[in-house]
Amino acid sequence: MNHSKNEQLLARKIAATPRGVGVMANFFADRAQNATLWDIEGREFIDFAGGIAVLNTGHRHPKVMAAVAAQMERFTHTCYQVVPYESYIALAEKINQITPGDYPKKTAFFSTGAEAIENAIKIARSYTRRSGVIAFSGGFHGRSLFAVSLTGKVQPYKVGFGPFAPEVYHAPFPCHCSSLDEVKKAVYHIFKSDIEPNRVAAIVFEPVQGEGGFNVIQTAAVQWLRALCDEHGIVLIADEVQTGFARTGKMFAMEHFGVSADLITIAKSLAGGMTLSAVNGKAQIMDAPAPGGLGGTYAGHPLAIAAAHAVIEVIQEEKLCERAEQLGSTLKNFLQAQRPQAPHIADVRGLGSMVACEFNQPGTNTPDPDFTKAVQSRALAENLILLTCGVNANVIRFLYPLTIPDEQFERALQIIGRVLRV
Repeated sequence: MNHSKNEQLLARKIAATPRGVGVMANFFADRAQNATLWDIEGREFIDFAGGIAVLNTGHRHPKVMAAVAAQMERFTHTCYQVVPYESYIALAEKINQITPGDYPKKTAFFSTGAEAIENAIKIARSYTRRSGVIAFSGGFHGRSLFAVSLTGKVQPYKVGFGPFAPEVYHAPFPCHCSSLDEVKKAVYHIFKSDIEPNRVAAIVFEPVQGEGGFNVIQTAAVQWLRALCDEHGIVLIADEVQTGFARTGKMFAMEHFGVSADLITIAKSLAGGMTLSAVNGKAQIMDAPAPGGLGGTYAGHPLAIAAAHAVIEVIQEEKLCERAEQLGSTLKNFLQAQRPQAPHIADVRGLGSMVACEFNQPGTNTPDPDFTKAVQSRALAENLILLTCGVNANVIRFLYPLTIPDEQFERALQIIGRVLRV
């Protein structure tokens, strides 16, 4: 029996790699450009996953590719902590300038979102000389041990991996599913029953929860958290790993809420497909760890730094914040218009182009993960790549490149319309 190239590689994958690395697609990438991906058999897909929100500027943006190529002609690695380079400093200066908050800032670079979160907690603990951390149900902060301790979703991220880091406490997330009064009551309960506020180093939250279901935090909740942290000397950390770099219609999602965090973590679309993350925040907090307390062999890798410089220029030159608002509004209006033919749609929500569609069993409040998976599968059969999310796995999220051509975006909407109908 002759097997296709994809079938042959799938068999090799199963034999050579562990099942713990879950893989959505049963085909393998060959090449990609902007919002289009081709597999090894030549099939063409519209990419509405973007490497999980990494490709806001699209696959292989010419400006990003040129910046990486130019850096490769100079050097690929020195380890910044051994022999530093100007591009790292210049990118830190740019990040300090474009992040929310009118105060002196500093930025340190790392490799992954989880690494950024781990280091943000280290910085907060060093600054406050405290140990406790409060996070939120439904939150996702990464797969390393402390990051997964912060993550408020057990399946599949925590199963079999305990015990977890101590002194991490979870409260309900103040979005469409929990009122601010409920959240306040839960946090005050933590202060009464688990840890006094003067032992809490940080409160960490996503302005829009990613894996949790694209749940948008209430503006009043962000303002309350800011006041609560000010009252008790707690460091407020905004995890902008998925919400950053124009995805929500602002360069950073915190710009929607009228207050600033003390620290923010960024990664994903920061470097247009290259591996780079960062912690940015108030200079006096960032300076708390002693020399050698922060860093990493590949942290702030020169090729990724070069890519990030280009990404920021592309976002500004191509007005991708405005583009995110335009595309997101079009998508939300389209999804709302499908409700009469798609009774499983329970909610359409999001900021800018961080849009999600939630599915319940028709006429009930019962989540329908089976229908959600079927929508994803039917879309994939029509060569559109979609991702699911949500605590109940009943949400489709849309993470197309903000550079996607209008005609291709319209073709994707027509596919979505077809696969939503029962």
